[in-house]
Amino acid sequence: MNGTGGTSGASGTDSPAARLQTLFEGHRLTPTQRRIAHSMVRRASDVPFLSSVELAELAGVSQPSVTRFAVALGFDGYPALRRHLREVAPAEPVADTGAVNEYQQAVAAEIENLRHLAEVLADPGPVREAGRLLAASRPLPVLGLRAAAAQAHGFSYFAAKVHPDVRLLGEGGTMLRDRIDAAVRAGAGTLLCFALPRHPREVVEALAHAKEAGLTVVTVADSAFAPVAKVSDLLLPAAVGTGLAFDTACAPMLLGRVLLEAMCDDLPDAQARLEEFDTKAAARGLFVD
Repeated sequence: MNGTGGTSGASGTDSPAARLQTLFEGHRLTPTQRRIAHSMVRRASDVPFLSSVELAELAGVSQPSVTRFAVALGFDGYPALRRHLREVAPAEPVADTGAVNEYQQAVAAEIENLRHLAEVLADPGPVREAGRLLAASRPLPVLGLRAAAAQAHGFSYFAAKVHPDVRLLGEGGTMLRDRIDAAVRAGAGTLLCFALPRHPREVVEALAHAKEAGLTVVTVADSAFAPVAKVSDLLLPAAVGTGLAFDTACAPMLLGRVLLEAMCDDLPDAQARLEEFDTKAAARGLFVD
């Protein structure tokens, strides 16, 4: 599957989520089928025990869509897919821990997302490659619109302490392509994008333009099956929580910090820049602690 270089780490582990990722790789899936696949990865330990109706409810699709999804993967139907999952990924259903409220459920879901991220990072290769690309890009444009704007802003804030030229692209509109072109003219080689649902069409179009302009696109997205995958050279997945009215994004935020660490490893003067900042901050009385 194009543009999902970051998933190679998952396939290197022996977790249920990793085995599911491997099962889906190489198949051309529709948006609805990608949604089912994403839901299955997020609930990898439970999926072998779900009926087609339960999986449809989990993914927010119709039951016939689940059947078509199984056929698209090469199975006779969903029962055959489920039998396969039970054979290759035997696991016990998650034990019922008693009644919990919706807020606790949201926290538990985020903890599971972080566990999945830890599994993906068992192979640090994709993140280290991303860090190398980000460190070498001068300037470094960082894109994040709408729901992903906070992730892009947070990354840019810290990256600017160690990287000589970080350019936040936090607003869309007709100027977005102009700013990408300006970054290319200034010597940029890589663009970092944070892409979270719901995915703005403008982000997909901007990444396509960035690739056409010669930039390497590194993307942090909620899923290896996100719409931005096809316009990304290296995609690093980190799931979002969907249990509350608005999505929660602890895993994408943490992955952004991991990318910062990897980038610092490839910036030889990163530590010196941080020490210089601390010295100046102390002289200015910038912080109260």
